Amino acid sequence: MTTTKELSENGEGLHRSIKSRHLTMIAVGGTIGTGVFFASGNAISSIGPGGAILAFGLMGVIVYLMMQGLGEMTTQLPISGSFEEYASRFIDPALGFTFGWNYWFCWAITVATEFEAGALIVRYWFPEVPGSIWALVFFILLVGLNLISARSFAESEYWFAGIKVVVIIVFLATGLLMILGLMGNSPGFSNWTLTAVPSAGGDPVSAPLFGGIGGFMAIFLMVAFTFSGTELVGVAAAETENPQTNVPKAIRSVFWRLLVFYVGTVVVLGFLIPFNDPLLLASGVDNVAASPFTIVFQNAGLIVAASFMNAVVLTSVLSCGNSGLFCASRMLYAMGNSGKAPKIFAKTNTRGVPVYAVLGTSIVAAVSFATSLVGDSIMYLACINLCAVSGVVVWFGIAWSQLRFRKAWVAQGHAVEELKFRSKFYPWGPWVAMIVFVFIIFGSGYWIFQDLDPSTGEFWFQLVTNYILTPILVVMYLVYKKKYKTKMVKLEEADFSIPAKEDNFAEAR
Repeated sequence: MTTTKELSENGEGLHRSIKSRHLTMIAVGGTIGTGVFFASGNAISSIGPGGAILAFGLMGVIVYLMMQGLGEMTTQLPISGSFEEYASRFIDPALGFTFGWNYWFCWAITVATEFEAGALIVRYWFPEVPGSIWALVFFILLVGLNLISARSFAESEYWFAGIKVVVIIVFLATGLLMILGLMGNSPGFSNWTLTAVPSAGGDPVSAPLFGGIGGFMAIFLMVAFTFSGTELVGVAAAETENPQTNVPKAIRSVFWRLLVFYVGTVVVLGFLIPFNDPLLLASGVDNVAASPFTIVFQNAGLIVAASFMNAVVLTSVLSCGNSGLFCASRMLYAMGNSGKAPKIFAKTNTRGVPVYAVLGTSIVAAVSFATSLVGDSIMYLACINLCAVSGVVVWFGIAWSQLRFRKAWVAQGHAVEELKFRSKFYPWGPWVAMIVFVFIIFGSGYWIFQDLDPSTGEFWFQLVTNYILTPILVVMYLVYKKKYKTKMVKLEEADFSIPAKEDNFAEAR
């Protein structure tokens, strides 16, 4: 049997150094990006408080259905590559190749957008310092954390995520006191029955719901983007201590915390801020003073609310960049192991860090950041749209893989009761999730044809960035399939084994 020490000395594979408390916080904090601090306000201004609750609530349920399936597979097979490897084993290796590179691209680009967002945030305190300097500082910090060890990533993410969680809890408590009239004047239900012209202009509309199907679909993709990162639990499982126990624990905690943090936030904002408040549309990382969180804290008497929220959003950005670099590098490492990427990316140092995968991802992120500086942030906006669609494609792949995983398990003579963790909602859960994900991928751009003029550059920009990824992924799939002559995996031949070095390390805890 290979011991922990031998693995470390030989630099053989990843190390299981992420603890239970790390994974639990990663599962929760990984879903709380800058979107919850800004997108929630944008959703309320676009489709009303009722529409925002419906969008965030529905997305929370769908993501939970997907996560149940991921938990079932990850607990049984806590291996590097996670859902990329599951797609290869249970559907088609060509699909695993496509999902893997799609996921790597999504997070590598996301890291670049976080560098830019971080630079914009720090400008609030240091307007004279060039943003590129701060981006370089954040780049060095995050790359350094990821090069030290998986434990250093997990520990830093634990505290980054902890700050976000504490702030949201304080926000919800403050908001509840304001709603009840125990802190300032309570608006009651006035904002839920308000009739007014929306912040973006147009005809008067009435709360709690407005905007129609077009408005809802436009917001739904943005809401999906705010939930991206939930699947990080699956990627981190390969480096988690006792994954058979800790992964289910983390998965079970996700739904209720998502419900409280996201839907609870929207409910509080719906009570306290009218949908026609112009600040809701003006909020963003470059204007934290307009964040709905800042508005609520200021109304509660917190004079330094803007500066306080700026610091919180900065930690959120660093957290997202930290997680993104970890996810992307581990996916690149796994693909190097399976031959879907150059073998050099599968090499690890004595601390179990895939150094070349981390550095390769960092270089791509740095180049993407440099590109985003050109063209008045056009590349930044394009990356956001592409990453949103990319994340939903990954979720679709996870749900499909779980359907095939369970069927293959039974086809090979196993009883469902033998699974170490069972999805509560199989088979309808993954089917519902897949249908909704397809609806988002192809229907999220409905508003483009409804609201934009085809003769304008904005129309074509939105059309391309919302839909260009899908045909690219189809081409990648077909090229790989033709080159390597892959076929749909037969259920009776699906591979449920764990690679020896990963299995041995799990036994050597």
